[in-house]
Amino acid sequence: MFTLKDFKKTFKDCPEKSLNSLLALASEVSLKKNEIIAKTGEICKNAYIVKQGIIRSFHTDDKGKEYTRSLFTAGKTTGSLGSLISGQPSRLTYECLTDCVVYKFNFKDFKELAKKDSNILKLYSQILENIFFLLETKIEELAFLNATELYLKLKKEIPDIETLIPQYHIASYLNVSAVQLSRIRKEIYSK
Repeated sequence: MFTLKDFKKTFKDCPEKSLNSLLALASEVSLKKNEIIAKTGEICKNAYIVKQGIIRSFHTDDKGKEYTRSLFTAGKTTGSLGSLISGQPSRLTYECLTDCVVYKFNFKDFKELAKKDSNILKLYSQILENIFFLLETKIEELAFLNATELYLKLKKEIPDIETLIPQYHIASYLNVSAVQLSRIRKEIYSK
């Protein structure tokens, strides 16, 4: 389980006083499975850090088919960053796939604190850089890894993923059908 103490350790170069000011903005919130924290078409106000559980971001096409874009687990930041930064409606929906506990931050309050405290501004820059590198890595993985390799990587990150979320969410994340996922699993586990 991820805690705010773990968050503080990640950014140990930031002075304690600044980090405490930031963490004072956080509220710990329990969310139920299937609860939505950001919805397509709505302007978002909050950013989150996952304490426990799994949250996904997804896009729904014109025919109603859902495409899982990302999975967020303990220690990951989540929420519609594009909506938070631009003030425009979110292009994705963010949904709890399990019961979750998150740290919730009002993004406007965070930005106000960053204007007043240069250490928080540096921290914000570091967070944005981390998100950039994560996205860059994901793009590379999608370009160079096949579905089996992506599945094995996901299993390494979340070993018990099959017991936590439905198979169709895993298949959607891998951009394969449920039948293809079943074949991948059969091939891996038959070795």
